Amino acid sequence: MKVLVTGAAGFIGYSLAVKLLARGDSVIGLDMVNDYYDVTLKEARLARLRELGGNRFTFVRQDFSQYEPLVESLAGLEFDRIVHLGAQAGVRYSITNPHAYLHSNLAGHLNMLEIGRHRGVENMVYASSSSVYGGNTKLPFAVEDRVDQPISLYAATKKADELMSETYAHLYRLPLTGLRFFTVYGPWGRPDMMMWIFAKNIAAGQPIPVFNNGDMYRDFTYIDDIIAGVMASLDNPAPDDGLEKAGGSTKPHRLYNIGNHSSEHLMRVVEILEEQIGKKAIIDFQPMQPGDVRQSFADIDAIARDHGYAPTTSIDVGVPKFIEWYKEYHGV
Repeated sequence: MKVLVTGAAGFIGYSLAVKLLARGDSVIGLDMVNDYYDVTLKEARLARLRELGGNRFTFVRQDFSQYEPLVESLAGLEFDRIVHLGAQAGVRYSITNPHAYLHSNLAGHLNMLEIGRHRGVENMVYASSSSVYGGNTKLPFAVEDRVDQPISLYAATKKADELMSETYAHLYRLPLTGLRFFTVYGPWGRPDMMMWIFAKNIAAGQPIPVFNNGDMYRDFTYIDDIIAGVMASLDNPAPDDGLEKAGGSTKPHRLYNIGNHSSEHLMRVVEILEEQIGKKAIIDFQPMQPGDVRQSFADIDAIARDHGYAPTTSIDVGVPKFIEWYKEYHGV
């Protein structure tokens, strides 16, 4: 299989490309490699993909929010399926830099739908987010729930991506699957995410910011479990059979939660980090941040039913694996 993966220099995109190359697929990685976080980490991921993939890995350095240059950059490259993981991430960053989300998450998603339509791809899988559940209080969050009250611009762009995808599935019968990821962590993760920030600060003896005075719960999902769900969705396109699918569409469009189906108290993760790093955390309790939610919890029944998805990595296993990689990457 020949797969176009956007966001290939990013955390999830890189991790997916590694698995695809390992099973013998060819990967075209597309990424603009912006400086939202340390470019050195992104380049290190790309270097490893080149090493692992050889001539089965092709990298295209391109901003997918610019349509004509995007089309030109992909001219002459063949691919059967698309996994669109590239996006401007971050809830809090969306409050101060809204136009980055307009370009990447809205224009960029539309552009990739157009690429999929005109190339006639067999399947397109794309990243949504658990953030679309906004202020919902019913737990666990299920794909059947209403998601009409986003509390961050980031969440609003991801909901808009789902709506655009539904339209393309209707008009062009393009098989699409949207994946609502829940708090992804693990080796080669992002420096702007909680796990990395906490590890860095604890090791350095610096305070860690703990919001809502520690009364926070997250469905922490290890990267290998996330990738298992992505690959299952990639290998099984949404059928155009007129039947209702996960998320409610009768078009070839499905929505899945990919989580660990376990809502963990944030302070338990802090305890594990302290154990693995060998230092006590200096905790800076802070109030809830704008755009944030107190608890996330994934109902994974739909993807379990359709694809046999069954996450296997608890935080007691996954957090130590992340710290092991973190120490190796930083040479400590």
